[in-house]
Amino acid sequence: MRLNRIKKVLDDKGISQTWLSKKLDKSFNTVNAYVCNRSQPNLETLLHISQILEVDLKDLISDADERDICNE
Repeated sequence: MRLNRIKKVLDDKGISQTWLSKKLDKSFNTVNAYVCNRSQPNLETLLHISQILEVDLKDLISDADERDICNE
């Protein structure tokens, strides 16, 4: 089960996990665990990731289709 969409956003923007790990000041292994959904970032870290990637926080936790279903 996917709990976050960090990998999708990184792929869409052409950004590497290494770059994100440096911006977050976290190890590559930690960011890789987030990206592969082996570990989940806390809300503060998820917000920081959304700011770094310049996306809405909701884009990191659900896709547009899932949000539309919830809004119907």
